[in-house]
Amino acid sequence: MLRGSHPAKVDDKGRIKLPADFRARIEEEYGSKFFITSSLEVDSVHLYPLPVWEEIERKLSDQPMTNASVDKFMNITGYYGAEVSMDNQGRILIPQRLREAVQIRDEVNVMGKMRFLSIWNGENYKKKLSNQPFGKDDAQELSQRGI
Repeated sequence: MLRGSHPAKVDDKGRIKLPADFRARIEEEYGSKFFITSSLEVDSVHLYPLPVWEEIERKLSDQPMTNASVDKFMNITGYYGAEVSMDNQGRILIPQRLREAVQIRDEVNVMGKMRFLSIWNGENYKKKLSNQPFGKDDAQELSQRGI
């Protein structure tokens, strides 16, 4: 499981060095290849170990391509997506189109989302948290799911 949050920096070439905790877990379980794309809201980067992304693709391939939600998902993830590899120093290149769309530069936060990583511009993440607070309805929804 990928959990927690770590600060990281994006260098002048658009590469991010994965925090050591995440890097060790990912390399051990999945290897060094990834699919990188935007979140569906185009407000953060999602970094999927390639085997995790391939599992999502298998599920998508079982769906009718005429399904509007599948089509929207494929449009967003395809437009911003790319297959990338981690170099020997633990760095991953974030494509320029994706960096610009989600304002990824300099200092960022890398968060574990169980099976993938979410990379955020720190200020944008703070705004999201304040604009979408966790409320009673959220707690009730989780409670109904046994969490």
